[in-house]
Order: sequence, then C-alpha cells, then structure tokens
Amino acid sequence: MRILSLSILLCLSQAQAQTPNDEGRVLKALPLDFDESPQQPAAAAPPPAPATQPAPIPIPTTEPIPIPAAEPALSPAPSPYPAAVEVFPIDQKPTGDDAVRLQIFLDHENFGPGVIDGKIGQFSELAVKSWNELHGHPLDSWTAVNTAARKAVPNPFAVAIVPEISEKWVDTKLTYKRSQQGNVKRMSYRSTVEFMSERYHTDIPYLTELNPNVKIYSLKPRDTLIVPNVNAFQIENLTGAAFKEDEALSQRHAVIDTKLNQVRIYEANLRALVVADPEAPASVANQSLIATFPITPGKPQFIRYGKWTMQNAVELPVWRYDQQLLDTGKRSNNAINIAGGPNNPVGVLWCGLSKPGIGMHGTSDPETIGRSRSAGCIRLANWDIVRIPGLLRPGASVEIR
Repeated sequence: MRILSLSILLCLSQAQAQTPNDEGRVLKALPLDFDESPQQPAAAAPPPAPATQPAPIPIPTTEPIPIPAAEPALSPAPSPYPAAVEVFPIDQKPTGDDAVRLQIFLDHENFGPGVIDGKIGQFSELAVKSWNELHGHPLDSWTAVNTAARKAVPNPFAVAIVPEISEKWVDTKLTYKRSQQGNVKRMSYRSTVEFMSERYHTDIPYLTELNPNVKIYSLKPRDTLIVPNVNAFQIENLTGAAFKEDEALSQRHAVIDTKLNQVRIYEANLRALVVADPEAPASVANQSLIATFPITPGKPQFIRYGKWTMQNAVELPVWRYDQQLLDTGKRSNNAINIAGGPNNPVGVLWCGLSKPGIGMHGTSDPETIGRSRSAGCIRLANWDIVRIPGLLRPGASVEIR
C-alpha cells in the first residue's frame, strides 16, 4: 500500500463484487484513487477476524478485561519507551506506553482510533469522546478511559511470529498499473511487512520504530516482530462470503458524519436516530451507541447526503475499472475486472447502499483514512470494515450527513 498523494477517482464507476463461488454475482461499488505511475509504497495495517465480532466489552471495575494477546504471540514485549513515560497523569492525554494501550483498548471496544502508532491524534480523541458518551462521562475527560485502558491492557506490546500463510498473501511483483491488474488473480500485499502492519492495525513506519534492528523489508515466515498487542486481522479467514440479513443487525442504524470523518453505529431504537453533538457535554450514558470508526468521505460535490439502506455486504469484492465511465459517466465495453484482495481499491469488504454506486468499503491505503478523499464512497481501514457485518447487516439504515 502506498503513502501517496493520489488523485481520487469519481465514485461514478461501479465495482462488481462477486464471491469466488458465484462468478455471476455483480454488486455495484465505487473506487478510489488511481495512478498509472505510482511511487514506492509505504504501509497499511490489519484488523480482527471477519463475519461476527464480539460485543463491546464492559468498562472494567476491579478486574482487568482479558484482551487477547496479539496472534501469534510468544510473550509480552518490552516497552520501547523510557520508563518515566509509564507514570503519565491519568487525567491527561497519554503518551508512550499509555498512548498505545489506550489505542488498543479503544480498538477492542469498537471505537476505532485509526492507525495504532502511539500518537493520540484526531481519531483517537474522537474515539475517546465516543467511549465517554457511551458510559456517561464528560466527553473531554481522560480519567475514566485511561483507567480502563490501564486495567484492560497490561502489556501493550507483544512478540509476533510472521505466519507461514503470509507467503500466499504476498506478491512482491504486484503491478501498480490498472491496465495490467486485470491479469492478476489476487490483489495481494506487496511485502511481508505490509502484511504484518495491516495484521496488527498499524503502519510500516511504526513497525520500523518498534523494531530498529530488524531488516523490515526482508521479513520471511517464522521471523519475529514487536507489534501492538491487538487482536490480529487474519485476512486468511476471508472467503468471499456474502452476508445476509439478520433479525437484529438489520434493524440497526448508522450515521456517516462527513464533517467529523466518522461512522457511528446505533442500536435500533428511537435514540439511535438522534446523533449526539460530539462537542456537547454528556449528561447521561448513551446506551444506543455501539461503535464508531474513522472514515474518509467523498469529495463534497459528490457526497450523496440522505438516508439510504444497506443492500449487501461482500468480502473480497471484484472492482470494475472503466476509464471511459470515469471520464465521461458512460460505460464502455473495455472495462477491467480487478480481483479481490487487500490492495484492491475498495479493500476487502464492500457494503453497497440503496443509492446506486455508493457504499462503505475498505481501502488499499489505510494510512490515508481521514486525509485523502474518495469520490462518493465511504472508506474505512480494512481492519475496521471487516467488523461491519458483525455490527450491521443488509437492511440496516445508513444516513450520510
């Protein structure tokens, strides 16, 4: 995945999503960036297993919340930060180990902090406000969430082994040219370190920082790395599944806030339709709020504001690349179907809405979430988008604001 300043494609094109076992199934999707002469890639990060996600864990009281160790973990890893950072004031924005453990905690609670890198930026702060809103704490307070994170995440770092399966998901010769990608069977990772960074919800620069003595671009199976101690995004578990309606999850409601760059997911009740102002003080716990994740919305002139319905959710979608459609709005007979995979422009999951050609989807460049704009679609990091079928299903209402 590339850290590039890419021009974003108009979401007028329609991606065809199909499962490996149903080649005739076509779903409309929208792409992102496209560049015929890209530069050296940088990195992306990973998510937890798809399909069903565990319900958000409760706020800890006296006992730590058992957040599973990073997969596969050998042992807790030593902190790369000075010991003095460990005693950061509980009522302030954390740094060092405390910043990483806070991001891991929020990620596990389904309040996405963005890339886990020990830097508490806009998305981490929004996640803290959302967590506080759920539990009825003042939105700008750090005390409760830092206390919960310290109890829940005693070891923010773990030693992970590069799994053997990585060889099947890495293609060091994967082309950047759209015109040639139609001949590729899978849009794989371009390096093992890209595979590992997405697996542990981080990026290559941060893995480099955590592993200064490792030749980061020469990783091979059975090598070890220090990683954030987060639930691993296991891409090998994706099968191309198409998710069906669900009695409970199809009744839920999502609000995509294009000003805050955040999607907020609510239970199916009247309070779910009232989105709290993130800047307003919280007086009571908002038990309707389930999860929030960072997003990149479309360019303002192409955003399709309104209330829509989630029509489908498909893993490993195939993207239909049609240059004439992008240039003129008219389909041609020269479209290229680009295979599914983590470097597909619509990422590893497509959730189509009732507005044709618009949906929520993953990305090949998670480090650009919140910065680079897509055309009309809503982008999430791959490790976040795979959680959506465990939170929302086709039939759920989605409002774009």
